Amino acid sequence: MKSDRLLALLLLLQTRGRACARDLATELEVSERTIYRDMEALGAAGVPVYAERGRHGGCCLLDGYRTDVSGLTADEARALFVFAGRGTMAGLGLEGDLHAALRKLLAALPARQRPGAEQARDRVVVDSLGWRRQPDEVPWLGVIQQAVWSDRRLRLRYRSADASEAGERHVDPYGLVVKAGVWYLVAATGGDARMYRVSRVEKATLIDEPSHRPPGLDVEALWDRLRQRAERSSSDAVVVTVRARGAVTDRLLRMSAPSLTGPAERQPDPERPGWNLLRLPWVAAGAAQALLLGMGSSVEVVTPDSLRTSLAMEAARVVALYADTTQ
Repeated sequence: MKSDRLLALLLLLQTRGRACARDLATELEVSERTIYRDMEALGAAGVPVYAERGRHGGCCLLDGYRTDVSGLTADEARALFVFAGRGTMAGLGLEGDLHAALRKLLAALPARQRPGAEQARDRVVVDSLGWRRQPDEVPWLGVIQQAVWSDRRLRLRYRSADASEAGERHVDPYGLVVKAGVWYLVAATGGDARMYRVSRVEKATLIDEPSHRPPGLDVEALWDRLRQRAERSSSDAVVVTVRARGAVTDRLLRMSAPSLTGPAERQPDPERPGWNLLRLPWVAAGAAQALLLGMGSSVEVVTPDSLRTSLAMEAARVVALYADTTQ
């Protein structure tokens, strides 16, 4: 809408002071002619904007002019307060700054938008930590964060999941990711991008060298590729087909969801009325066994045979453990 575009143009000029019409047109996805018409509309509304021609010209806002309008719709303001969940920023030492920024934003919002933002803050809690999990110890997160902010290289003493001892490596940090309460560093070694779990860093040292960051790097897209690669290459991943009683099917799907690498498939079992057949792509056979054993006789593993065998052996050990109490 034109009103939204005019406000976006005003806020861009307020931030930059001066910008060429071509850049503004590209950013707002309109023509240069539209930018000049919008400048005229802002001027007619009393905003002190003007355009200068020539090599050093451009669209300008009078020095010192500021608008109190935040530029946020009611839904956008509410979304910001919901997103600012408790705990996520604490690891970066930014929680206090975030709350201060939100207080300033709340004061700047039009009066009609404040109740909605306050509702979002007071009624929605975002908890990024999984159930029955303690947060990772990340004593070196501050140093790693500093390297990410300042584009400096890092020397890490890092213990990978399959190594008994930590090794040293030099990395170019790209960004930080928090997933289900776990912090990861996305960084490159020799141009090869990888993810590093921050809790496995035994020591982090800033190196007085600029890090190499590829131009136009999209950390979010890179993280998605690394995550998908890790899920595909996991040697412990297993696809399990089970029969489940109808009464426990929904509970099994809810409990297994955090440990699945993809969507579950469900259909009625043609051989057992009242039962369902489920196909569950589990991240690890051990996680599948621990959950399925607790479901008792309400769930039967169909495939793979290796999981059926391990479940039978573990069930036999449980029976032997409690044999004296059943006599």
